[in-house]
Amino acid sequence: MFSTLRSQTGVGLRLLLVFTVVCGIVFPLVVWGVSRIPGLAHSAEGSTITHDGAVVGSSVVAVDPVPADPAADPYFHTRPSASAQDVLGPADPSTSGGSNKAADSTDLLDTVAQRRALIAAREGVAPEAVPADAVAASASGLDPDISPDYAALQVDRVARVTGLPVAEVEQLVGGATRGRVLGFLGEPTVNVPELNLAVADAQGR
Repeated sequence: MFSTLRSQTGVGLRLLLVFTVVCGIVFPLVVWGVSRIPGLAHSAEGSTITHDGAVVGSSVVAVDPVPADPAADPYFHTRPSASAQDVLGPADPSTSGGSNKAADSTDLLDTVAQRRALIAAREGVAPEAVPADAVAASASGLDPDISPDYAALQVDRVARVTGLPVAEVEQLVGGATRGRVLGFLGEPTVNVPELNLAVADAQGR
């Protein structure tokens, strides 16, 4: 009996050692090695954006810029966040999530109407000209992408405040625009963190 117990204990300890090495050392090293493959390393490290050798943000997380002076608002805005204290933001990057309110929720409809009115006033357009993604929060609340229509709506304001020519701002928008995945999946998007960095660079020239 004791011989069997010792034998089974020895087998158990050997299996424990083997699985500790495989699952605790080999597997993590393999995953880390795969993440070093060219084309994957950028995403594995958080899709960071660097400027002058310093990390300034991530291309997959956007926080809406808050101008010190609302009358001098030089950057493009992201989609609103349900986690923000204000209806337009900014979002809190330490948390994320949608409102989980139904499409017929009175609170949600009131919030959307407030956002539409505020954005229309900010951009100097009629409320009907404000695109849907400008007033609807994303599932995460930290979506870095906006539609080309929402970017186009902001071009005149950015050009006016920064002093950049409208054509140059439009060119910057084009540079931050991504087409459909594989040419047919999804819709074109504009990456706001990359776009705002390009606007800042253009102002500094």
